[in-house]
Amino acid sequence: MTPTRSAVRLSDGRELIYFDEKPGSGRSAYADSRQLPPPPPASQLRYDPLVDEWIAIAAHRQTRTFLPPTDACPLCPTTDRFASEIPAPDYDVVVFENQFPSFSDRIVPDEISELTEMVPVRPGLGRCEVVCFTSDHNSAFGSLPPSRVRTVVEALADRTAELSGLPGVAQVFPFENRGVEIGVTLHHPHGQIYAYPTVPPRTAAMLRAAERHATKTGGRNLYADVLAAEQTAKVRVIASNEHWTAYVPAASRWPFEVHVAPHRRVPDLPALSDAERDAFGPLYLDVLRRFDGLFGKPMPYISAWHQAVVGEGRDLGYLHLQLFSIRRAADKLKFLAGSESAMGAFVNDVVPEQAAQLLRDAA
Repeated sequence: MTPTRSAVRLSDGRELIYFDEKPGSGRSAYADSRQLPPPPPASQLRYDPLVDEWIAIAAHRQTRTFLPPTDACPLCPTTDRFASEIPAPDYDVVVFENQFPSFSDRIVPDEISELTEMVPVRPGLGRCEVVCFTSDHNSAFGSLPPSRVRTVVEALADRTAELSGLPGVAQVFPFENRGVEIGVTLHHPHGQIYAYPTVPPRTAAMLRAAERHATKTGGRNLYADVLAAEQTAKVRVIASNEHWTAYVPAASRWPFEVHVAPHRRVPDLPALSDAERDAFGPLYLDVLRRFDGLFGKPMPYISAWHQAVVGEGRDLGYLHLQLFSIRRAADKLKFLAGSESAMGAFVNDVVPEQAAQLLRDAA
């Protein structure tokens, strides 16, 4: 199923794209009635020489909308009483440029080249988009039908392909934050897409490991070998179908963490076949419902698509989704305190094999 795609411009020039499950909706005919100020300039990237990483400074994000009441939610459809980010009175899936982006293609005026001889500075060029999964404010991704999940996958594949072609983009990262415990600022079911101008630290580490493994094994793919080992061991597998396997990693960082991976090695979402796109939704929804069933209440989580980088190292990638929660017990959260935050050394309170069994039992 390929949704009907129609793009419009909001009053400040940002792009919005409707992905309609049925043609002829006419949603693109609705104009944005608001008078918005121009979008902010691009953020600033500052280099940290101590760890060889770039840090984004985006002060304008301090003013972003924070947990508004339902009747003022900017992700709901526009009504007679409130004009939201989505001009149409209803929608299936919609994607638009973030009003408060961490990265954008708008250049910072009076660009600074360095703060010290050790800390160069450059514009945070890239793009940040919001993905609304449903017009129903009170729904959740785990409550969507498989057909809607398929529409979301189509939208993410569309955006991955387009954003990967933008100048300077190093990696496209779709993700969802769910729950106030995670830090969401809007309750409406939605995700985001970051088109990074640099390779993020975790991806850089994964590329280094994958390259070492390929060198040592004569070109074998690291993630493919890890997936095959988990499928053979079976003890941490949560669910599977013809095209996908969901498993708890043997060295999980988070109390409850699951990887959902296609059996065929592909670099990113656009490379998935129709059969693989169809098969993802039922399996992923099953895993999400197990998460919610674990403690009998909505589970806060982060759902992160790991895709191949755009440039050098793309051949080492293997598309997979990482789903994890900071909840370690019904009434306890895992906080990233001293060891994790200061040193990046994770200590997991839940044995991965136990987590896998609990998730299997949560059906």
